[in-house]
Amino acid sequence: MMLLRAILTAAVFFSPSYVWAYASDEEANINIYEEAGPSVVNIVSTTVSYDFFYNPVPSTGSGSGVIIDKAGNIITNYHVVEGARSLDVTLFDGSKFTAEVVGVDPGDDLALIKVKAPQTKLKPVPMGDSSSLRVGQKALAIGNPFGLEKTLTTGIVSSLGRTMRATNGRLIRGIIQTDAAINPGNSGGPLVNSDGKMIGVNTAIFSPVGVSIGIGFAIPVNTVKKVLPQLLEKGYVSRPWLGITGQNIDQIDSGLLGLASGGVLIADIYKGSPAEKAGLKGATGDIRLGNMIIASGGDLIAALNGKTIKSMDEFNDYMDSFEVGQTITLKVIRDGKTVNVRVRLEEMPRGN
Repeated sequence: MMLLRAILTAAVFFSPSYVWAYASDEEANINIYEEAGPSVVNIVSTTVSYDFFYNPVPSTGSGSGVIIDKAGNIITNYHVVEGARSLDVTLFDGSKFTAEVVGVDPGDDLALIKVKAPQTKLKPVPMGDSSSLRVGQKALAIGNPFGLEKTLTTGIVSSLGRTMRATNGRLIRGIIQTDAAINPGNSGGPLVNSDGKMIGVNTAIFSPVGVSIGIGFAIPVNTVKKVLPQLLEKGYVSRPWLGITGQNIDQIDSGLLGLASGGVLIADIYKGSPAEKAGLKGATGDIRLGNMIIASGGDLIAALNGKTIKSMDEFNDYMDSFEVGQTITLKVIRDGKTVNVRVRLEEMPRGN
């Protein structure tokens, strides 16, 4: 009799007519996943390397991406598609398509790829505004960690304004930090807010063990919106270029070098660059200061359009605020004298 009662109880509990009562937060997570999930894709890239005998050795990697329009354009990370010979995209419903690269922006670790899929299968993600984010607000990551498709993790915006270095050495600022679990394979997938709008593109983690420990990073969606028109139109992002390599000189080093101030010492100048055309001088030799080798004999950039420059990263950040074709004024220290040099900026060559 007791066994029969238990069976009847179980039958009622698992009856199709039984409605599970979700907590409000659970309901919100479910709604966000069901709304934003179909915008997320799985990307498998195939690269080819060569063994000792020059035999081709194909290898595959996986990442995530997010659909941004009905034309089949998909945003992902540059490092997901870098060096790929082929790209295969799996949509949320399991259908698979071959993708082509439309444009890349290594400096922001972003790439735009495209699939030829029926519009009925393409659900663009709504884009939010990363400039209005606040620490503590809800953040959800959707992607394909370790190839496990259609995965949702939840957390908060842990911090704002972080910096990280792109594969080409450029410093990316304004990075979003989150504790929503991000693992290998999540790269290129969206970080969304409680409205289901994309606020960032998941790109990296900090971890001594190679898996999530609650410190993940995302490229702000406003960066995506800024570079997207150029990726669609030109396939790359046009940035102003001076054409130098520089070395940071702090106040201590400047004193040892006999310079009046710190700044950026021009170590080398690219041939044919705006810097060379303007008559800027690169280093003529090296000297040892303690355990460091420092370039010497070149111009020291102390200010750019009146703004004091203390490091190469600061210089590059300020350069990003100018347009190609614009003329800037550099205050440089040359042979102990202050010289103002006007330079007309050109477009940065591809690959720099």
